[in-house]
Amino acid sequence: MDLQLKGKIALVTGGSEGIGKGIARALAREGCDIAMCARRKEPLEATAEEIRKQSGRKVFTVPADLTREADARNFIESAHKHFGRIDILVNNAGSAPGGVIETLGEEAWQQGLQLKFMGYVRCLKYALPLMRKQGGGRVVNLIGNDGVKESYWEIVPGACNAAGQNLTKALASRYGRYGISLCAVNPGPVRTERWTGLVKAMSRDMKLPFEQADKLAPRSIPLGRIAEVEECANLVAYLASPLAHFVNGSMIEIDGGQQKPLMDQARG
Repeated sequence: MDLQLKGKIALVTGGSEGIGKGIARALAREGCDIAMCARRKEPLEATAEEIRKQSGRKVFTVPADLTREADARNFIESAHKHFGRIDILVNNAGSAPGGVIETLGEEAWQQGLQLKFMGYVRCLKYALPLMRKQGGGRVVNLIGNDGVKESYWEIVPGACNAAGQNLTKALASRYGRYGISLCAVNPGPVRTERWTGLVKAMSRDMKLPFEQADKLAPRSIPLGRIAEVEECANLVAYLASPLAHFVNGSMIEIDGGQQKPLMDQARG
């Protein structure tokens, strides 16, 4: 299937590793030129060079900490100046810590809200006017299924994700008239570089051996496994394409049909 992405300009936040790297690679493979940001310059440049070699597409990088408005603005405006337009924005940067309310400090809530939610807000604040001026665009927000299912161990991600999902629907209603459509992709557990760290945290808080904690996510998913990065990236590539532009304000889960929160699995 031709996704009609050749020559499009796609911006990807958090593109140096994990899902963001997979998305940038998938979009470049489909013919997009890429602008991407991440906090650490060295991994960002290494990923960019890898994608250039694999795809032959242009990749522009901007180190940025999206907890800072100035960095978010610089990323959007620098990418726009470099390529001349922004066809696609994929908000992906950021994560929020798991834990139970008794042990979560203020810094954990601030970390989640500042990066996983406000980082998206900051990029949208500067990208949407540019898309409106050029006559249209596409936004895909990587959020997470914790926003639509309750979990007392994932209350920080859940709160941030629910806020992001509400934001997506509100902006889809507002900007559709300008040819800009927005949707959210809500992954469940995904096998990325940070998966081991998440399992260690679950093991600690649930007082379970690491091996047992590592089995909780697959047990919570009817398909019996967690998602691979490429599965999320392929979905985003399709949703970012002109073929899916009419998918506006939609929340799309990619979680294998996960029903129960992870903590419920520990109780059987």
